[in-house]
Amino acid sequence: MTNLAPLTWRDCVLPDWQVSPRVRALITTRDGGVSGGPYGRWHDGGEQPGGMNLGLHTGDDPAHVAENRARVLALAGQADAAWLEQVHGAQIVRADDVIASHAADAGHAPPPPRADASVTDRANAPCVVMVADCLPVLICDAQGRAVGAAHAGWRGLAAGIVEQTAARVAALAGGAADGLCAYLGPAIGPHAFEVGTDVRDAFLDTAPQSEHDAANRAFVAIDAAPGKYLADLYALARLRLLRAGVTRVSGGDTCTATERMRFYSYRRDRVTGRMAAFVWLAD
Repeated sequence: MTNLAPLTWRDCVLPDWQVSPRVRALITTRDGGVSGGPYGRWHDGGEQPGGMNLGLHTGDDPAHVAENRARVLALAGQADAAWLEQVHGAQIVRADDVIASHAADAGHAPPPPRADASVTDRANAPCVVMVADCLPVLICDAQGRAVGAAHAGWRGLAAGIVEQTAARVAALAGGAADGLCAYLGPAIGPHAFEVGTDVRDAFLDTAPQSEHDAANRAFVAIDAAPGKYLADLYALARLRLLRAGVTRVSGGDTCTATERMRFYSYRRDRVTGRMAAFVWLAD
């Protein structure tokens, strides 16, 4: 493992938001780690060792995942992060509480909390969500008073994870949601995410009248497959952020399913790794 190139900032996606220098963030890709096989990096048309898989539940060697996690924490200059057991819901926890529980149970490896977002107003307490097609949404107070990270697959989006996370960050920052910025990280793109009528209905049936037309436009019918649609997660997330009062939104221009060299994709490969999106406050 030690012969593989270390993780660098060039291996990561860095949000292009204009925020306080206290706000730090990165999103890993499939490069810069030590995993191999289906969890490896993609090079010369095939899987090669050097993958940055951060998911313990994927079937990868746990020692490789541990080394990958150590590498990304070292790059970020952090001792720990608020790892979650994501369940496609709308539960939110405080990242600093999760990290404190790790320290209190040192050596016993406490199970991660079942949640799909974390928030904090404490320095050096990274919020983190893992993805491999679902949408990571990073949210911060532009003045650097609070941050949050949400795991937003379609179920989480429909359940309100994005607007609820925004509200929690705004509350921690002591301000309104219009002072927040959001970054939409790598997710399955609108030309690759095929869904059924149930997914479309989950959004259209609950959309306010003012959002209904925009929500409807986020689903494009597939003529050759009645009852199937191409869904735009990015557009749906922007609608939810706007509902929460967040208007400064960037990102949302990649596709994990089609960009094989750079990203893991569960829909594309089934057996694959997980990337992670981190956001934290510096001292």
